[in-house]
Amino acid sequence: MFGYQFYWSIVWDALPQLLAGAMVTIQITVLSVAIGVLLAMPMAVARQKGSGLGYKFASIWVEASRNTPMLFQVYMMYFGLGALGLNISSYLAVLIAISFNNAGYLTEIFRGGLAAIPRQQQSAARSLGMTGFQGFMYVIFPQMFRIIFFAFITQAVWAMLNTSLGMLVGLRELAGAAQYAQSVSFRTFEFFIVTAVFYYVIAKAIELSAQFVFWRLYRN
Repeated sequence: MFGYQFYWSIVWDALPQLLAGAMVTIQITVLSVAIGVLLAMPMAVARQKGSGLGYKFASIWVEASRNTPMLFQVYMMYFGLGALGLNISSYLAVLIAISFNNAGYLTEIFRGGLAAIPRQQQSAARSLGMTGFQGFMYVIFPQMFRIIFFAFITQAVWAMLNTSLGMLVGLRELAGAAQYAQSVSFRTFEFFIVTAVFYYVIAKAIELSAQFVFWRLYRN
């Protein structure tokens, strides 16, 4: 095609580097989603209340994370903190940035799920002798999780794809590993085609795993 000759053997030789980069991508995805959930849950509750310091804090977080570019957030963590004398690794910078972004989006996803559940559910849990926390965990959360499940999975896939921005701050995640390999071999098409396939496979693995989990949890 257009006189370009593919040399796939070069990609095969660099496969261990790409696999190592893919593992970094998966690690950051899992950690950033877990951190995002832990941060988003209390902020979603605060946002639902509609007033107070918690509501204002959560609103600022959501506005900042959802209305600024992901690239800007990565740069702020890596170069911005560095300019202030706080030098952190590219891995940590990308993890913090994606966790920050996840928390903002997940806050609104969770808030939407909570809004879909009648408030009488919490009162019913209280009438059974549950504390507010128990009522949330055993009555509200299971219903909310079913409502927002696939939106949550979509956010997880989005977080995985955003790890590719780590390439711009020197992180050897999947895109960074591909960028390095093609820079020393000058075989751009081969490496980026294979890398795109890697991203597709990881994304489909997340989606199919989610469908299986959803079927097991809610097959009734």
